[in-house]
Amino acid sequence: MSAVPNITLNDGKTIPQLGFGVFQIEPQDTVKAVSQALEIGYRQIDTAQMYGNEKQVGEAIRASSLERSQIFVTSKLNNGFHQPDRARKAFDTTLLELGFDYVDLFLIHWPLPTLYDGDFVSTWKTLEEFHRDGRARSIGVSNFQIDHLEKLAAQTEIVPAVNQIEVHPYFTNQAVRSYGQEHQIATEAWSPLAQGKVLEDPTIARLAHKVGKTPAQVVLRWHIQRGDIIFPKSVTPSRMKENFELFDFELDSTDIDTISALDRGESGRIGPNPDKFAYIPS
Repeated sequence: MSAVPNITLNDGKTIPQLGFGVFQIEPQDTVKAVSQALEIGYRQIDTAQMYGNEKQVGEAIRASSLERSQIFVTSKLNNGFHQPDRARKAFDTTLLELGFDYVDLFLIHWPLPTLYDGDFVSTWKTLEEFHRDGRARSIGVSNFQIDHLEKLAAQTEIVPAVNQIEVHPYFTNQAVRSYGQEHQIATEAWSPLAQGKVLEDPTIARLAHKVGKTPAQVVLRWHIQRGDIIFPKSVTPSRMKENFELFDFELDSTDIDTISALDRGESGRIGPNPDKFAYIPS
């Protein structure tokens, strides 16, 4: 079994650099998918309140032969619960759904700067409460831009441990990544394969042929060598296994630069722009 490296966060906690994401996995399919991921060797599971499958993630972990301490579990705050009291209740519900007395990492899912009078600072201060009482071992943000991070730095005490953002070869999001590196905020890359869009790219295909790996493995390895944390999603066991087999080869520096050069800037973004995103689930 491949050994997955750990990334040390700015609070001293460690997180496996490769994990398993459950975004868009239906609740009825989540227990099986997470169970298979754990059997393959994944030890980091990324979920969220808005995914609707926290309960099933917890069920799969409890049904495994692994100790809770062996698995790094992340969840994220629902966009509708940014006000401090609602955030507290929502976090209690996350622990109840998962069936755990703590999460390893809890994130503000989106900054929502056009909602709540632009106030995500009070939301972050509420997450600081969860961190101080030990129920969130680490805390971080997701989809935060540089100005959002600077606002937190100016008005709060704890630096986010991670910023989970869209990153893939067509949208390297380098300015936000660089800000994170400068301020010891680890980057977690969501949609690392651009929802599969990069897998047909001729440059990726050529590099995959060169190293004798699949296009997905080449792109995921690019992320790993750049130091980002990733958690690709699949419900197909063979693909889950393929995504895990990233540590028996390396890309050279020219390969890394070649993939990075596929960046299309803002036009390569496939998800919402965090400066404008204002979705609250009904």
